[in-house]
Amino acid sequence: MTARAVLPSLLAVALAACAVGPDHVRPELPLADAFVQGQVSDPSALPAPDEAFWEAFADPQLDALVDAALDANHDLRIALASYDRANALLRGAGFDRFPTVTAFAEAADSRASADELPGVPRAGRDGERYRAGIEASWELDLFGRVRRGVEASRAGAAASAADLAALQVAIVSEVVRGYVELRGAQERLRVAQANADNQRETLRLVDARFEAGRGTGFDTARARAQLESTLARVPALEAEVAAGMHRLAVLTGRTPDALVAQLAPVRPLPALPARLDAGSPGDLLRRRPDIAAAEQRLHAAIAHIGVATADLFPRFTLGGLIGSVATDTGALFERDSETRLVALGIDWSFLDIGRVRARIAAADADAAGELARYEQTVLLALEDTENALVRYARTREEDTHLTRAAEDSARAAELARIRFEAGAVGLFEVLDAERTRLQAQDALVDARTRSVTGAVALYRALAGGWPQRLPTREQVAGRG
Repeated sequence: MTARAVLPSLLAVALAACAVGPDHVRPELPLADAFVQGQVSDPSALPAPDEAFWEAFADPQLDALVDAALDANHDLRIALASYDRANALLRGAGFDRFPTVTAFAEAADSRASADELPGVPRAGRDGERYRAGIEASWELDLFGRVRRGVEASRAGAAASAADLAALQVAIVSEVVRGYVELRGAQERLRVAQANADNQRETLRLVDARFEAGRGTGFDTARARAQLESTLARVPALEAEVAAGMHRLAVLTGRTPDALVAQLAPVRPLPALPARLDAGSPGDLLRRRPDIAAAEQRLHAAIAHIGVATADLFPRFTLGGLIGSVATDTGALFERDSETRLVALGIDWSFLDIGRVRARIAAADADAAGELARYEQTVLLALEDTENALVRYARTREEDTHLTRAAEDSARAAELARIRFEAGAVGLFEVLDAERTRLQAQDALVDARTRSVTGAVALYRALAGGWPQRLPTREQVAGRG
């Protein structure tokens, strides 16, 4: 009667109990209203969060590479496994809120010794015993130890999901940047080969003048030296192109040689997007998955403080058993063989308070460390964005100047050759003009490549326009 009166009250208290330890609150950080570098352009041009930014380049081959990387990249598969593990642990922690129910059965044939039962014949000391039943135990979470544990697991799973999203951002940006750098290297190779062709023509003219008695061996040597210097650039650029194709293949989960035939045909550099805007630092906090992961780890650390603090209080466990015990199998589950038990257990290591407080102090230190890591992640994200903004803006300015330089140097080289053929200038002026044209054209391609990769870096820093999607289990199994 006492148990029947007390147990409902305990259940009501358990359901209404509060969890000890601090609750997580997102840290307030002093953020500026705008970035130091200001807005790049019209704020209305900021891409929507679900918009794939690389599609603005209108390059189907790039789209296919990004899709392949999201489906098959091995780093993403590793992160997906971590994500699945965190969710499995969360499901396991959730079961701690419910009773643990087990079934048991036992059959025993025993014999007591003559010393145990003196004077009893052997037949009287033999016996059989059969047991079967169901038992359950349930921790009454009066002080929130279990709930805080579930909360910590849930935050850990959320952090793992954010890690996966952050890795998607990194992989996609690396694919786009690698593709842009590949096309830039191919264009630089084309420029070097085109200038080498022009310099061969200059060498042919110099040789013809020398054979006609109007030139010198010195002129021929200088023209040949400049041609060889230009040709020396070609192997390094060819190696850069090959390495770029190999890198893209590995990023998409394939062997390094898998995309050589597909990527070898030269394509122009992707065009820069018309407008970009960084939004505000507050927008950045909502977008960056690495910041979300850091906050969730802080949340988990704070929840662990509650888990440790709950050990200061007694732990109540409700247990129950219903079964049957008999000396013969035929008597199992008969009315008189019934057995049952309802018990309330209390476990309180009140003399172990020093160890408990040490664990609480360790949990506090973990939370302080995660808070510092969260704040550092925010600062690094702001720095990353500021740097991307200024680099993107300056490379656009550099591109403007180098475009004019490349156009003027090409015109100057053509005029120098015309004047050389007319005898108005010497070979030195022609060679100098051709060298300047090569340098200006190469610098222009390099600057345009850096402009586009700067836009990619800005998108990565903003974490805007990225797909948050997981590979399907079929895709993972097919590549496992």
